[in-house]
Amino acid sequence: MELLTQDELVRLTPPERLALISQLWDSMEDHQLPLTVAQRAELDNRLATLDQDRREGIAWTALKAELEQRCP
Repeated sequence: MELLTQDELVRLTPPERLALISQLWDSMEDHQLPLTVAQRAELDNRLATLDQDRREGIAWTALKAELEQRCP
């Protein structure tokens, strides 16, 4: 595998660099992501409460309308 040199990297525009980062991140499999015990516990907790959080949440259109009324 041929890596980009530092000169090649600095020639990329910020959007190109972000696109490259995104591609690299998306190429990782779940089991390849290094997580601490605390991070894994937090993710497990969030997954466990996901359905409840969805029921208690409000739709973006409702929130937007409320904000527009409060901050005309």
